Amino acid sequence: MSAVGFFHRVDPEKRELGVDVELQPGHEALVRVPVATLWTAPEAVRPIDRPALTDTPDVAAWVAGMDRDQQVGECVLSQLLLGERVLVTELRPDGWAQVVAVEQPAAELDPRGYPGWLPAAQLTAPAEADQSAAPLVVDATLTALRTAPDGPVALPGVVLSTRLAPAGRPVDGWRPVRVPGRADPLWAPEGDLVPLPTERPDAKEVLAVAERLHDLVYVWGGHSSHGIDCSGLVRTAWRRYGVTLPRDAADQAEVGSEVALGEELPGDLYFFARPGRPIHHVGIVSTEPHGDVRRMLHADYVKRRVLEERLPPDREATLVGARRV
Repeated sequence: MSAVGFFHRVDPEKRELGVDVELQPGHEALVRVPVATLWTAPEAVRPIDRPALTDTPDVAAWVAGMDRDQQVGECVLSQLLLGERVLVTELRPDGWAQVVAVEQPAAELDPRGYPGWLPAAQLTAPAEADQSAAPLVVDATLTALRTAPDGPVALPGVVLSTRLAPAGRPVDGWRPVRVPGRADPLWAPEGDLVPLPTERPDAKEVLAVAERLHDLVYVWGGHSSHGIDCSGLVRTAWRRYGVTLPRDAADQAEVGSEVALGEELPGDLYFFARPGRPIHHVGIVSTEPHGDVRRMLHADYVKRRVLEERLPPDREATLVGARRV
């Protein structure tokens, strides 16, 4: 399956919007859709993945259409949110772009960021931006951007921790924001946005954000309020507060400071690995330990959802440490 054709072209609708969408290898681009999925290779996608591959991907429908086995297909690497920066490294005539997600550190894979493939139509070339106003971040689990205050929806499914640039003062409870690939501002409910914090958050605040995703479906490589994996949950919660963490659990285990088991606090991170193997799982400490009882919030591969629980025996057996971001 190939993506919708896109290679150094401007479609009529985007030309009417006055937007330059030409992409160039070796240059940065921005994600222009609410959630873009990063794939191992164009040839790795499956028929079930079609809703996530279009110019306007429907990630909610994609996740809802997958069965338990398809939710953990390793063709998915990660996801990128509206406005995230990527470095374009290759453009193919069939509409695929090879990119490096420069806002998702992945030291073992590429020092520049997380590498992978996505449909080029989900990207746009950067435009001149006004950096004078403090950036905003989506604090709602899901929101929609509209063409006018309380007007028609232009971009549904914008997710928690998405960063947006303000485009003026609020009007009647609506906030105008700049969106990559669009000449005119879109409007979000003012209550769904907050200023991006400039001070480091308390770990309990980060935990509270992650708790809002309780019961969310597990999706391998997921990094959004539609579906998420273990390291994606950790990244999403910290990204809400302006803190960038690596994408994968093994790299997250290199961040912050080590905490002796028994001294962990809510908001710290537990890491898990089998003997002689790299770290494969991360969870967020949800309560202080009491004797041998430890609890965490995590996106569970086995149960296929985000849950808070006492560490079961298999997790206790593979717990290799805790860290404080």
